[in-house]
Amino acid sequence: MSLTSGLFNYWGAIILMMAGFWVVVAQNNLVKKLVGLGLFQASVFIFYISIGKVADGAPPIHDPAVALYSNPLPHVLILTAIVVGVATTAVGLGLIVRIHEAYRTVEEDEIHALDVEDDEDGEGSGRT
Repeated sequence: MSLTSGLFNYWGAIILMMAGFWVVVAQNNLVKKLVGLGLFQASVFIFYISIGKVADGAPPIHDPAVALYSNPLPHVLILTAIVVGVATTAVGLGLIVRIHEAYRTVEEDEIHALDVEDDEDGEGSGRT
């Protein structure tokens, strides 16, 4: 077995991570940025779960016949991270809805242009 095929989970996580990062950096649409953030989070979850699995490791239940156990801590941490990720996504979507109500767009460059236009008119942000 070659080195790269044995590390498939890690390569997959890295590819997903870079794809999510690219979406967050390159897209102007706020919803697409939030989807990219979710993709990035999912890649981190896959990476940590891959680290936690030990080849030929048994579940961490005391058995005198078993010498090698898998570490359950990364799996528990990922369950917590999934809950935090869902909450972050919900808050982000709520903010995007509020931004859309105020600016009538979710495009980052259009929002910036509207803010600059308001600042030049001397009105301040004025968006409520």
